[in-house]
Parts: sequence; structure tokens; C-alpha cells
Amino acid sequence: MYHTWMRYFTPNPLHHRLGLVCLGVGLQHGTLPPVGPRTLDHHVAVVISAGHGWCTTPDGHRHPVTAPALLWLTPGVAHHYGADPVTGWDECFVDFTGPATETYTELGYIERDRPLVPLTDPGPPRAAVGRIARAARRGNPLLEVETSAAVHELLVVLRRARADTDARGEPVLTALARDAFLPLSVAEHAARHGMTPAELRTAVRRGAGCSPKDYLLGIRLGRAKELLAGTELPVAAVARRVGYDDPAYFSRLFTRRVGTAPVRFRDRQVHSVPGGWSTQIPDPDDPPLVSG
Repeated sequence: MYHTWMRYFTPNPLHHRLGLVCLGVGLQHGTLPPVGPRTLDHHVAVVISAGHGWCTTPDGHRHPVTAPALLWLTPGVAHHYGADPVTGWDECFVDFTGPATETYTELGYIERDRPLVPLTDPGPPRAAVGRIARAARRGNPLLEVETSAAVHELLVVLRRARADTDARGEPVLTALARDAFLPLSVAEHAARHGMTPAELRTAVRRGAGCSPKDYLLGIRLGRAKELLAGTELPVAAVARRVGYDDPAYFSRLFTRRVGTAPVRFRDRQVHSVPGGWSTQIPDPDDPPLVSG
């Protein structure tokens, strides 16, 4: 026995120019009948939040599926999956398409070659699908735009929920970000996490859509911008804070990647950003107010 709720709709060509459009959403649980074998012309993200079952990959191999997990169904790729016929599972799904799917694929948010993805926590993805379901209510005049924005959010939430871990079970990107300011090579970073350089490259490419070097550089330069804009530290001190002992090399690298020299970047921020600087993230439920 199973229970299901789903809704499908057809956005017009103008809405496709939003980059992503939602084609359908559903929530199901129980001993669901198998799906496929079949091939679709669009993407589907299927979040399994409880229970277990199976899926068959394009190479014909059958794999067990244990919640929490994500099934990626991609255009033109045959898929076949189902819940355990005795225990069943809980699933929610979103059908979507649009030109932005190519960019999300290049960034590693959508994985064509990884149809089965373990998740750390199904709660946030399920909540994101729930927001899409609420936006898909009948009579909503903003349905296409609201669901489009929510699909973008879902892809980010799914990325955060993926269980890419190092040899110690720690999320790879989290661990790498924590160590980003240490003067370590990519090989040394890999060794710290019990991985080979190739394994680290695969994990970071899968998680962030870039190489470990570019991922670390993005974190370092982001922190450098914060220090330049929010402190009066000399450029050499900023360079050391973000992992560069050679301030001249740091300045050249910053200029090449940011498009302006560190001193000029600071000057622009000082003259364009009023007020003070804080490292505390404001509480969205109790934001700071300007007193008269």
C-alpha cells in the first residue's frame, strides 16, 4: 500500500528564460511500484528520506538504496528503481529543466555519472521540496517564478546535503575550508584527510565543481577581501593571514583573479561602504535597526 501526491505543469517559453523551470513535484511513501525502465527528456531529483530499495545504473548493475539518498535522473539516461516491496520508502521528487542545468552540471551540483548519491540529512532537501509543493498550489499566479526560484534553492540544498567525506568521515569541503589558510600543497591537504591527491580532486570536483587549488584560492581571496575592507592591516599582513608568505606574489595573484590590486580594492571599499564592520551575522528574526 502506498500514498502519493503530485502535480505537473507546463511553463511557457518566457519562463524557460529564468534558467530553471519546474515541471512537476510529488511526495510519496509506502510500498511504491517500481519505476522504469524508462528514459526522460528532463531532470528529476528523487530524495529518499526513509526506508530502502534498489536502483539499476546504466551499466546494468543493480545497487541497494538506503535512505537518506538522492537519485539523479538525467535526460537521455535510462533508469530503473523501486522501493523494497515489503518495507517501502518515503520519497519526494522534483522534475525540472532549463538552460541553467548545464551550468549546474559543470559546477558539480548535478552529476550525470553518479545516479545514486548518499545524503547526510534528508530534512533540508525535503523541506525545499515542500516549499515547491506549496508554491505549486492551484490558482497561484506566481507559480512558475516561485517554483523556478525554489528549484535553484533545491539544487543548493542538495549540494549541502551530499555525504562526500574523507577517511575520517568528515565532510571534505568543510575540512578543506577549515585548513584553507595553512601553507599546504594540494598533496599535503590530501594526506591530512587520508586521501590521495586524485581522490581529493574527485571529491572537490564533485562537491564544488572546481579543482582543490581553485576551491582553496576562492576561500583565501574571499577572506582577503574581508580583511582589506574591514581592517587596516597592511597588505603584507593580510597576505600572511590567508596563507601567503610572499606579499608580492599575493598582490599579483589578487590582481589577476580579482581584477584590481589589493590597495585599490581597499580604497574602493572605504569610499563606497558606509558605517562600521562586524564579523557577527545578523539575526534575521531580530535584525539591527538604525536609531534616529
